[in-house]
Amino acid sequence: MPTATASAPAAAQITALQQVREYPAISVLLTTTPAAQLTRADALRLEALAGRAVDRVRAELLPEAAAPAVRRLHDLVEQARRGPATQALALYASAGTASLIRLPVAVRDRAVVDPTFATRDLVRSLHRTPRHLVLALNSGHARLFDAAGDTLLPALTTAFPLTADPPAGPNKRGRADRPARAGDPDNLDFHRRVDAALGTYLRLHPAPLVLAGSERAIAAFRRVSTNCARLAGAVTGNLTHANRTVLTTRIRAVLDDYLRRRQHEALTLIDQRRSAGRVAAGMPAAWLAARTQRPEMLAVDESLFYPARLSDDGDTLTPADDPEHPDVIDDAVDELIELVLVRGGWIAFTDPGALDHHHGVALTVRR
Repeated sequence: MPTATASAPAAAQITALQQVREYPAISVLLTTTPAAQLTRADALRLEALAGRAVDRVRAELLPEAAAPAVRRLHDLVEQARRGPATQALALYASAGTASLIRLPVAVRDRAVVDPTFATRDLVRSLHRTPRHLVLALNSGHARLFDAAGDTLLPALTTAFPLTADPPAGPNKRGRADRPARAGDPDNLDFHRRVDAALGTYLRLHPAPLVLAGSERAIAAFRRVSTNCARLAGAVTGNLTHANRTVLTTRIRAVLDDYLRRRQHEALTLIDQRRSAGRVAAGMPAAWLAARTQRPEMLAVDESLFYPARLSDDGDTLTPADDPEHPDVIDDAVDELIELVLVRGGWIAFTDPGALDHHHGVALTVRR
């Protein structure tokens, strides 16, 4: 039975949800079994989580104040029951907002009621399945794809696909007395044209790059390219006309390796900044530094959740063991990620345990 595919939510979609400020903002997150329709077991778990959120809202608010968000949440649950399932579901409901997102990464099942939505898993999925470009090329043909998760679509540009110009005039003899062809992997003019078109697209749509093609074509392109600074890796083979499912399967392995390198990059940056006194470790210190200094990079253990109370001046986080209390932020990590992004920093999620020496969180700050 076919299953649904999911791509990471768009950055603009995450930003829009992060800008919602109204109580109650209900977030329901649930890991699901990929299928053409939500399984009965997952549907029951979803209803239970939604029921917990509704009970809390109704206990805290008058019926007329609770009704709009509760009604939107019920509509989203019904929509999720009828639709396909991927790795996870995220439901967001408030008086003025209703959003159902199918995620390509598993989540920690939970129902959150706060003045803001719990978007941490959206950000994590964006970083775990980053938007990327795929340049598929052989010696005389190049295609460019804009991709995220398992979605691979032709880039919205008239510059691609590109085909090498046929040779003008009589063929000239090349090495080993072989005729030169437009399809020669060493056709420098063609690869320079491809690189120029790629560079124009990257300036407008920056993203990690994956090269797909024969070893000779990739090597020839890299010799002339000035746009491989964010090269995630390469997939070898004659893939210019390959089935897209084959491409996405092989590219996923390249991106997994790229993300492991990104974690290493984050941990190395922490070590470098620590010697200069530019690292705030642990949630309270990272929160204060994000508010009062210029965030550079926030590394977060992806398994960390931190219920907390916020001081009246907004500078101090205090851990809380009663996350259901109305005064408690269910997960302050969500709030910290949003703060760092708004202030121009970037986020790195790390494997569980990688940041134990920093209490699960480390923020590097700019000078």
